[in-house]
Amino acid sequence: MKNRCKWCGRDPLYIAYHDDEWGTPIHDDRLLFEFLILEGAQAGLSWLTILKKRENYRQAFQSFDCETIARYSQRDINRLLADSGIVRNRLKIKSAIKNAQGVINIQDEFGSLDSYLWRYVEGIPKQNEWRSMEELPVNTEISDMMSKDLKRRGFNFVGSTICYAFMQAVGMVNDHTTYCFRHDEIKKLAQQVG
Repeated sequence: MKNRCKWCGRDPLYIAYHDDEWGTPIHDDRLLFEFLILEGAQAGLSWLTILKKRENYRQAFQSFDCETIARYSQRDINRLLADSGIVRNRLKIKSAIKNAQGVINIQDEFGSLDSYLWRYVEGIPKQNEWRSMEELPVNTEISDMMSKDLKRRGFNFVGSTICYAFMQAVGMVNDHTTYCFRHDEIKKLAQQVG
């Protein structure tokens, strides 16, 4: 039996996400954008709720193609508001469109969303050594800076706590607890990059 971070519980979907994705460094712009939108959609809800709707999100938002989403019209907003497979919150849907437009501007300025985001950790995942879930922060100085800059660029649903959850999800920080089998696996991945 593998020791895992306690937050993933016993749900098979949550366990698969923990074991295969959470904390693994991501450098693909489409997938980074997907996580940015999903983390914002999760605000006020459980991450498991979002995981259960993830495939619906991929279909509803054209596989998170930011060029397409940036051009969404009121008709698309109405379509999404009627889609029971996603979180039907007008503000969150509009923020996905606004954030897609922001990603395009970032890509124009920095070459990629990846380059923009990973500069916050100088391209190398930060390795934490938390012994218990209670030690994990909900935000940091880095997530504060990221949040502030994204907001300045017109992004929504990118508060510091959301930004830190995003950083955890895409592997910018290794927040697997030290007793979790994934902690050392993620640490080795980071060493290969560094």
